[in-house]
Amino acid sequence: MPNSMAVTSIFERGEAQVWFGVGLQISPELTTVDAKWIFSPAGPAGLIFQTFRSRHKGSSEQQDTVNKPIDVQLPGLGGLYAYAFENQMTSKPYNVGIIGYGAAAKVFHIPLIEVASELNLYAIVQRHPTPENDASNNHPGIKSYRAAEEIVKDEAVHIVVITTTPATHFELAKLALENGKHVLVEKPFVPTTSEADELIALAKKHDSILTVYQNRRFDTDFLTLKALLGYQTLGRIVEFESHFDRYKPTFANSKPWKTVLQPGGGAIYDLGAHLIDQIVHLSGLPKRITGFLGSQRAENPGGYDDSCTVLMHYADGMIATVKVAVISPEKEQLRFWVRGEKGSYKKYHEDSQEAHLTSGMRPGDAGFGIEPEDRHGTLTILENNTLTSKPHPTVQPTADMTYKIIYEQLAAAVAGKGDVAVKAEEAREVIRLIELAKKSSGEGRTLDV
Repeated sequence: MPNSMAVTSIFERGEAQVWFGVGLQISPELTTVDAKWIFSPAGPAGLIFQTFRSRHKGSSEQQDTVNKPIDVQLPGLGGLYAYAFENQMTSKPYNVGIIGYGAAAKVFHIPLIEVASELNLYAIVQRHPTPENDASNNHPGIKSYRAAEEIVKDEAVHIVVITTTPATHFELAKLALENGKHVLVEKPFVPTTSEADELIALAKKHDSILTVYQNRRFDTDFLTLKALLGYQTLGRIVEFESHFDRYKPTFANSKPWKTVLQPGGGAIYDLGAHLIDQIVHLSGLPKRITGFLGSQRAENPGGYDDSCTVLMHYADGMIATVKVAVISPEKEQLRFWVRGEKGSYKKYHEDSQEAHLTSGMRPGDAGFGIEPEDRHGTLTILENNTLTSKPHPTVQPTADMTYKIIYEQLAAAVAGKGDVAVKAEEAREVIRLIELAKKSSGEGRTLDV
């Protein structure tokens, strides 16, 4: 062998190329290779293959192999076992770089990017990795950066995902857009409407896509309610209540941005943004708004608004109530209560996708996003002049109708084949309503929208 790390043999088997050797194999058809192989002298046991990525000449597409190990005893190497793998390339044309490596990135973004058909997890910005929390160890083969300024200069990155704290969203999104990247921002979009306007204008200037991760539009209970309203099952709606209530009378969260009042902080930005977005998505903008922001906890040294109630007054008479509470001592927390002239829908418990993602499940796994029957909502309707109540099944989403759809539609939009699931202009209106609700609360009066 001319090189101890070179390939001993290459041959074709059908349409799949089989490579094997000790260490790194570089094909003449490849310009860059990122591969990590670990070999076991005892044969197949203990071998670990890590992701192999390559870029073909003349292509900007990142390729991921489907590795199928085959144990091969190499002659003349003292019985050392190596492995072959079939190089079955699957195209993932758009590289995604993530800024931030906290819970949002780990639970709500990386798992969805990894299963998206057109997206490749390419790089992560993590400022302070530790041996126990290191993105490069958890995701072998990615590029690891320490600063946002580095990732936006990487020409291989097509899409930047911002998962940092809300107060940082504007500057990071601006930085990415100015460097020609498409951008997805975790909710809340940005702290102020003026910041949203600036980013929207910047995206248009650079012909870049800008979207916001309002994933709760794809909660299964919300999709169930959306279908009921679409079929006019409840008739004209007069009251629409949407809750994110919990029983947390003391601060148990160590994250500073969730305990200290700062731009983009507080319950109305954190969870209220989801609820407001859902209602506006269904019913459009209200005519007037009344906000009540404050703290339900007895001890709140940081001045953090841990709770909120927002009333959205519609021209047709409907009142939509958004409520986020931290002192709600209930075994089952109310999620939706929607009442109309022909019936009502009442639903307890939160959507199951977050819990499933946290547990390690992914869209496409058996049972992902499926809610147990004992958590279904109750539908009460008028039949033959008599009100009857019965459990109403929560929709069972296909893999493409889970939170994953946000990333699938983003990839389609980048390819010029469709629109994003959440337009930045829509997210901007949510921020405007939040600002009005804050002003209403401070001034103690209802405001026109």
